[in-house]
Amino acid sequence: MTAGEPGAESTPIRVFLVDDHEVVRRGVAAMLEGEGDMVVVGEAGTAEQAIARIPLAAPDVAVLDVRLPGGSGVGVCREIRSGHPEIACLMLTSFADDEALYDAVMAGAAGYVLKQIHGADLVGAVRTVAAGGSLLDPASAGRMLDRLREGPAEPDPLAELSPQERQILDLIGEGLTNRQIGERLYLAEKTVKNYVSSLLSKLDLQRRTQAAILVAELRSKRR
Repeated sequence: MTAGEPGAESTPIRVFLVDDHEVVRRGVAAMLEGEGDMVVVGEAGTAEQAIARIPLAAPDVAVLDVRLPGGSGVGVCREIRSGHPEIACLMLTSFADDEALYDAVMAGAAGYVLKQIHGADLVGAVRTVAAGGSLLDPASAGRMLDRLREGPAEPDPLAELSPQERQILDLIGEGLTNRQIGERLYLAEKTVKNYVSSLLSKLDLQRRTQAAILVAELRSKRR
């Protein structure tokens, strides 16, 4: 008989709580244990403690805060799920962070809810993931599905360039010389030369003509 099923009084849902705030842990523990079909088998306040203690406690559900000292709840989830896939992870966070949501789902989390959730809904979420179901905050779920449909974002090839280097790269694309760029931006020609050397290195290019070609390619993609 599965933990948490009606009539399964002898096998309550075993829950492990991970949050860096003791008051939060105590509050959630009191609420869950007040239900009668749940028991809190352990707690942790840091990522390191969680990774060490959760396998020993053997919970059915680990309720993890996303932000933790020494790591993240997402990292803990990934670590626990890789070695103990039978443990369901429910992410609990104060922030509607789409990036953390995406990472949590990719790490194997069964649910992701905000701390603003009503107590009864949190109890229901624990029961849902303990029974093998999945649960996401409705608004977060919608954004998550949109992101999955769109696919991964294309990386920005100019991400490592400073704003000044990006501006100089654009002017190289217009065919300007270092002197002309310096006059346009009120910089010494030697300073422009240093910027050009830096941006070529960051882009793994050898010549400024290659940089000009890159600018043309990027502009054509934006059209």
